[in-house]
Amino acid sequence: MATPLVIGVDVGGTKIRSGVVDREGGVHARQEVESPGDSEEDVLRALDAAVEAVLEEAVEAIGFGIPANLDRRSGRVLRATNLPFDDFDLAGHARGRFGLPVGVENDANAATLAEWKLGAGRGTSNLVLLTLGTGVGGGVVLEDRLYRGWAEVGHMVISAHGPPCQG
Repeated sequence: MATPLVIGVDVGGTKIRSGVVDREGGVHARQEVESPGDSEEDVLRALDAAVEAVLEEAVEAIGFGIPANLDRRSGRVLRATNLPFDDFDLAGHARGRFGLPVGVENDANAATLAEWKLGAGRGTSNLVLLTLGTGVGGGVVLEDRLYRGWAEVGHMVISAHGPPCQG
């Protein structure tokens, strides 16, 4: 029996990376394109192209990691700081376009889960991860559980009288 394959898409403010991976974290294909941050339509075209570039028949699902506030149950992007999405049904769009189950997770939480299950955090019960890129994010695992919303360090008040956040 063939190993189940999924497409993972890392949506960033400057790059979109897609890849086909198996359950053990083996990478079977990968693609990287610039993230056209000008309009929702431009980003959607780039996302669709990133998925299409690695899509193969054996793929069973698609997962998106996106730097945004989300409704994870519905796969809806509520608000994204570095991308032109505002209350957009990303999961519904991808399901309709590709006919596969779709999951959407905050990018830092997705990175935290991957590091915890497959990377340097494997075998631990507690983990803190920081992401540094176009934005700043983080994820926390405590007692074998991912805590969503705890590590939004990119939106942390440092000085009440300092410059306002862009997001």
